[in-house]
Order: sequence, then C-alpha cells, then structure tokens
Amino acid sequence: MDKITVPRIREKKENGKKITVLTAYDFPFAKLIDEAGIDILLVGDTVGIVVQGEESTLPVTLDQMIYHTRMVSRAAKRALVVGDMPFLSYQASIEETIRNAGRFLKEGAPRR
Repeated sequence: MDKITVPRIREKKENGKKITVLTAYDFPFAKLIDEAGIDILLVGDTVGIVVQGEESTLPVTLDQMIYHTRMVSRAAKRALVVGDMPFLSYQASIEETIRNAGRFLKEGAPRR
C-alpha cells in the first residue's frame, strides 16, 4: 500500500485518472475511509457545522482544526490528509499566515 503524495495526485490528474476525496473529522471514520482506498482525506472547517452544531464555519478556530487534523492524520496510513485553515487564520498578514500554516503542519499533521 503506497502512501498518496501530492506528486501522485498530480500524476493521476495528468493521466486522467479519478481522484477520490472524502471528509473526515475523527480517527475512526478516517481509518475506515483510508482503508477503503480513498486518495485524500479532507479535514474541513465544516466541522463547525457537522460536529459542533454551529450555524456556520466562522466560529471554528485554528486550535480546533489542528485537533481534528491530528486525529485524522494518525488514522491515515495511505491517504493524503488536507486540512482547512479556518477563517482569519490566513487573512490578517503574510507573517501570521506562515506562522499558522507552520503550526498546522507541526501540530496537526506531523510526518510519520
């Protein structure tokens, strides 16, 4: 079982092959869909609506996205994990965007 990477996704696209993506917010569901062979697991800021019962995604924080992305990343043995950066985690300045993206990578999706 080969790990899905960005170059593999690009190769599939260039060869006209289908790319499968499903949203996951927690370890058990991410494990199931990873084992099913899905290419990309998206950890969306829609967690605010679907899991937290909010009316929009605006209340979702970077800490919450890091938490959910960390769980999904631990479950994903094959799939590429993509996490949303929530509202105002990247709009304020380039410096804050880089700092928040670094946190996201370091804490939310650590390399195995």
